Amino acid sequence: MSKIAVVFWSGTGNTAAMAVAVEAGAKDSGAEVSVFGPDEFTADKVSEFDAIAFGCPAMGAEVLEETSYEPMFADVEGSLSGKKIALFGSYGWGDGQWMREWEDRCNAAGANLVCDGVMANNAPSDDDLEECRNLGAALV
Repeated sequence: MSKIAVVFWSGTGNTAAMAVAVEAGAKDSGAEVSVFGPDEFTADKVSEFDAIAFGCPAMGAEVLEETSYEPMFADVEGSLSGKKIALFGSYGWGDGQWMREWEDRCNAAGANLVCDGVMANNAPSDDDLEECRNLGAALV
């Protein structure tokens, strides 16, 4: 059985709804899923999981949340080489630049992105949530 981590931060609940769908997609595909906030996940946990879904909305000038998520991600980034990962998050402005830059960081770290990042403009639509379930399944 695959062990999947879902690590997310949500300010308004939009990314949290996406995380629930990611978790459901992974569980429906037979995985054991653990869900973490950024303050609970560290680089030494990366090796405990077969794959990781990272979720964070765009903040400020299209960046990851700067108080807890960015420091956590910077900590784990060096441990992602060869790891199956997927990215998701919501945004309310811009054009998804934060997701493209996040994907670039993951590729530079040698991570194996199993699919394109899933982005929801504000509250996730039914189609966005289906994409999130598919993202969870792709990690398995």
